[in-house]
Amino acid sequence: MNTSTDSAELKATLNLQRKAAISQGGAFDHAGRVSVERMKNFDMGRTIFGGLAGVARKFMDEKLAKEPVWDKAVAAQIEAAYIEGELAQPAPKIDQRLIDFMVQECDFSMEHADGTFLEHLVFCHDYAARYYPQHSPNVALLHSILGTATNTFAMEASKIPKLKALLTDFEAVHVEAFPSILRLLYNNDLVQELQDNMHRIGDLQALHCYRVIDNEPLTINAEDLWIDLNYHLMHFVDFMPAANWSTHQADPLMQMFQTLSDLLDHASQRQAQVEVAFPEAKKAAVAEERTPFGRIIGLLPASVTLKLARKSIQEYSEQVGHNLEYRLDWA
Repeated sequence: MNTSTDSAELKATLNLQRKAAISQGGAFDHAGRVSVERMKNFDMGRTIFGGLAGVARKFMDEKLAKEPVWDKAVAAQIEAAYIEGELAQPAPKIDQRLIDFMVQECDFSMEHADGTFLEHLVFCHDYAARYYPQHSPNVALLHSILGTATNTFAMEASKIPKLKALLTDFEAVHVEAFPSILRLLYNNDLVQELQDNMHRIGDLQALHCYRVIDNEPLTINAEDLWIDLNYHLMHFVDFMPAANWSTHQADPLMQMFQTLSDLLDHASQRQAQVEVAFPEAKKAAVAEERTPFGRIIGLLPASVTLKLARKSIQEYSEQVGHNLEYRLDWA
């Protein structure tokens, strides 16, 4: 590992919600333990969602322009649990070559919800290292390096050979596939086809799709597809609201999280540890500020907001010439 004094660093501090997720191994509704307040001077143009427009932009603004204010006793408990966990099972150090590449060759300057994008990536790495130890956490760290769902690209496609030189073959397969599979999860056709074929799920051989960054064809075998879907399951943890989940059931990301969670359970392919309990009945929000638009969103059918999200993904793919078609091979 390169330890020279001029080596790049990933400056990322995990917030309390992320520390709680790592300490407890999942995504949790912290209603009653935290107050959710509107952020002052929030600028979505500095986030990866800055390109959204219309209703989709208003929806995301309502979701992102919030910050949890933790009860002091609860905050102390989370910090103590996190420190105890790190002492018992510290997160592995990230390969300095990857850090240098990310800092010197890429642009991760955009924000991600309530912090920098690097904080999101480091969280994903540390969570995967602890709760999916059978596979490399580098995939979780680099999951969006070849494109996010909103057409932000941290690097140019011409640098892919240089990136692959730093990865194992396994890591390269999953880093390439992650952005493409994410878009297929939005469209839901892939998940629905897998659910419809649960009676022969053991006969699944491969997924054929297209790489987001340059529309090059990709093929991922069945074993790697299930592994990649487990990386996505962990990824969704970082997109859940801090509290009052029952009032956020129209959130497309929560819907996708639950759909994927159910799929992996039905297929007996839940490999990563992700504890989560999705709301069954609607309850009144506890200590959360809602704008008039936010209250309207809370009344919308989940199918409507999910349809809007799918339309946005289709438009994003069209903008960069990305083909959303896919094919599953069966024995």
